[in-house]
Amino acid sequence: QVQLVESGGGLVQAGGSLRLSCAASGITFSMYVMGWYRQAPGKQRELVAAITSGDSTNYADSVKGRFTISRDNAKNTVYLQMNSLKPEDTAVYYCNAVYFRYRYWGQGTQVTVSS
Repeated sequence: QVQLVESGGGLVQAGGSLRLSCAASGITFSMYVMGWYRQAPGKQRELVAAITSGDSTNYADSVKGRFTISRDNAKNTVYLQMNSLKPEDTAVYYCNAVYFRYRYWGQGTQVTVSS
């Protein structure tokens, strides 16, 4: 059974930092492209950042220079370091794992940034 379990969300003031973690089980983690998505109320889910099996990364323009995605294949975990947070970063953040036609989602973790 595949599980992606996010943690690290919470309430933070603008300008602050949070580190999200996503622990994966039931997949060969090192082979998967891992991503973080977010969905704000009334908006579509959007890609925030992704990291390939070869550690190539890409970011949404809105988070470049502020967020960093990384992975630890020994721990089957992907991280999202979020710095200089803004109120517009408020959303539910979801972990995503993709390998060809296989795609899995976590349950999400709330991030709220107060102004």
